[in-house]
Amino acid sequence: MTKHKIYTMRIASVYPHYVTKAERKGRSKAEVDEIIRWLTGYSQEQLEEQLEKQTDFETFFAQAPQLNPSRVFIKGVICGVRVEDIEEPTMQEIRYLDKLIDELAKGKAMEKILRK
Repeated sequence: MTKHKIYTMRIASVYPHYVTKAERKGRSKAEVDEIIRWLTGYSQEQLEEQLEKQTDFETFFAQAPQLNPSRVFIKGVICGVRVEDIEEPTMQEIRYLDKLIDELAKGKAMEKILRK
């Protein structure tokens, strides 16, 4: 079985789109970074290193220092699919990230996005 195309996409190629989406709605790159760090456990330096290394999504999530246990509380629909119903782990992690960025762009408070 072939891997889904998104697994081999470099996070660095998608990251600017996350930032642009957030900034168009008055949010910041720092907030995007905070969301990614919260989800994955990467430090800011580690995140920047992953972006510089052109790491693909599959490797990015596989090497994440500490996936946040609270990510299971992320619910809702992204790309027409409920994130909590996605069975393939890597795809679910990618969609969790997409959902969090969507919540940021929709103006949700960071405390709620980060499930505090």
